[in-house]
This record gives sequence, C-alpha cells and structure tokens, in this order.
Amino acid sequence: MILTKDADLSQVDFLAGTTILINKPLTWTSFDVVNKLRYSLKRYLNVKKIKVGHAGTLDPLADGLLILCTGKSTKTIDTLQAKSKSYKGTICLGGTTPSYDRETEVDQTFPIEHITDELMEEHRQSFVGVIQQMPPIFSAIKKNGKALYKYARSGQKVEITPREITIHSFDITDNKLPEISFEVSCSKGTYIRSLAYDFGKALNSGGYLSSLTRTKIEEFDYEDAWDLEVLISVLEDMMPEH
Repeated sequence: MILTKDADLSQVDFLAGTTILINKPLTWTSFDVVNKLRYSLKRYLNVKKIKVGHAGTLDPLADGLLILCTGKSTKTIDTLQAKSKSYKGTICLGGTTPSYDRETEVDQTFPIEHITDELMEEHRQSFVGVIQQMPPIFSAIKKNGKALYKYARSGQKVEITPREITIHSFDITDNKLPEISFEVSCSKGTYIRSLAYDFGKALNSGGYLSSLTRTKIEEFDYEDAWDLEVLISVLEDMMPEH
C-alpha cells in the first residue's frame, strides 16, 4: 500500500507493512524523519518495536520527497532506491564550498561576468547522458569502512574514484546571476551537489548548490506526500487517549 496525504490512516496496517510518501523538512536528516515516525507509530500502535526505514537519503539542506517503509514493506527498499529521481533547485555561481552546498562556507570565488545564457546552454548539454561523476568528499560513501565526510571533517586526504551515473535531463529554468534555477532527472547514485560544482567549473567559474527539492521518485510525486508534522498530528489524534 502507498500511503499518500489523502489516505485514511485508520485503514492502514503499519505493522504488516506500508510505503509512506513524506515531504522531508529542511535541516532534518533522513534518519531524523525515520526516528520521529518510528517513535510516533510505536505510541499509536502501543508496541515496543516496529521496523521503519527510508528508501534513499536526502541531505539535511534538501527538502522534498522521502519514501519511508514500515514492517514487511522494508523489503522493497532496494527496489525503491534504484528508481530515477527528479529535483528542482538553485545553483550559486561564482564560488565554491568544500561540501559543494551551503553546509560549509565559500572557500574560493570566481568571475561570472563572462557567463551568458548561450554558454550555459552549451555546457548544460554536455552533462546529459551517461557520465562519470566524482562524489563530494562531504558524503556518506564509505572508504575503507569509513564515511568520506569523516575524513573531510578531520582534514584527512583520501582518494575518491568517479562513478558512472545517468542524467536523463538537465534544464536551466531561470537565470538571475549569480543564482540560476534548474530541474534535473537522474539515476540512482547521482549527487546534485557534484553536478552544481562541475557545472560551475565547466563555465570556467565556480558553483555550489544553494537549494534543492526532490520532486519525484519515478511514479511518486512530492505533491502527494504527507508533511511530516501533519502525519504525526493525525496519528496522535487517533490515539486512544484522544
């Protein structure tokens, strides 16, 4: 069962398993959302334990669609994670940050006066298709059993290898330099932060991700998703003490 914002929660068997569409709040980690929902479901169902997991991490500074699974539906997580994703967001040109987004401060600045719509269109096209992408050092990818961001935060140098990903579409939707708006559809494993950094570099400047919303995971749309606080509130209203 796919639990959208219009679903009747009284008809849902969370223990048997369901798939829930959530709009992840800005600054929350994906695990924050899992933990919050697990706590509420345990209270709602009056149980000590329930399996809850998410199907694809969203960075804390991104919001939008996050898919959560409960009970036996957690067995479908790998299948859900493999689906293509769609995003909309903004890139700030003329600077870079170590994390490729706003988590860290700008460490270098570059000129943007030469950047035109024509130049962006020319380089945008080169990112569409199967490409090699270097993940950010501030990521959860493991190297020798240790997350890359742990190396980054301790100042350790580590060799990162590029990964093959697919960008199905990449469009610039608005240009208000230094900030540009974009929409992208891509395969599993794509880092939109790396796309922002690489696009800035291709323009002979710099770039970092200044905002990001995940809008779709193939057939699932964030417009159908529950706001987390609304879902928690409805569950609380349905508890026996209410």
